[in-house]
Amino acid sequence: MSKFTAADGISLHYTDEGEGLPVLCLAGLTRNSSDFDYVAPHLTGVRLIRMDYRGRGQSDWADPSTYTLPQEGMDAIALLDHLGLEKAAILGTSRGGLIAMGLAATVKDRLLGACLNDIGPDIAEAGIEAIKGYLGRRPSFKNYDEATVQRAKLMAGFTDVPEERWRAEAHKHYVQKPDGLDINYDPKLREAVLSVPQNLTPDLWPFFDAMNGLPLALLRGGNSDLLSRETAMAMEKRRPDMLSVEVQGRGHVPFLDEPESLLTIKAWIEEMR
Repeated sequence: MSKFTAADGISLHYTDEGEGLPVLCLAGLTRNSSDFDYVAPHLTGVRLIRMDYRGRGQSDWADPSTYTLPQEGMDAIALLDHLGLEKAAILGTSRGGLIAMGLAATVKDRLLGACLNDIGPDIAEAGIEAIKGYLGRRPSFKNYDEATVQRAKLMAGFTDVPEERWRAEAHKHYVQKPDGLDINYDPKLREAVLSVPQNLTPDLWPFFDAMNGLPLALLRGGNSDLLSRETAMAMEKRRPDMLSVEVQGRGHVPFLDEPESLLTIKAWIEEMR
């Protein structure tokens, strides 16, 4: 287990494995570095670095006012500084992709490239509402067996997923307590996210455009409720050189070890070698 200390004294967990091209993995909003367990065995010649955001996974909980995209971006750069890395590629799932865009707009010289997993500059309202439904709330599941069955039912848009994968997901994102399962992140993340007025949400297209000149890839779940096909097509139009694939049988977000996901990620990595 490795830790480093952010500028405000918060201890953040990370892992650093392998040798080669540095790829920093940034997870989704409520998720953690275990999101990348599925893709890690398939990547060779890569230094795979994973970070748990503050308030998530094995990192310290913090003042909820610091659970923001800019702060999490600064934490990512602090990790690169801690590791003595001038640059890294970002493999960003959902929120991690938003952080990658923010870094491109502010410290582009620290990036080698970016791969966005089911995220873009326009976020579909249906996906936002789905997130609001569970964010920061304890699940009703009493144990991992129940969570395994229910996640398979609740994860709309996912097909042909074996039970073992849903069981693994349950263990990654819940902890067993005497009275049932609980979330493994700070529940105050809910207030931090929902306290931001919708009318203050910035136009993210300039952040996407800030990645011009960087090797770029996009994975979209074919049944995603967060990244629409129209937004993905608009991204492709603005960046015709972007590697792009629609992962069939997946909603938000692809697991990253689907054959088409792996082909795209590996091709993106080759662009940066």
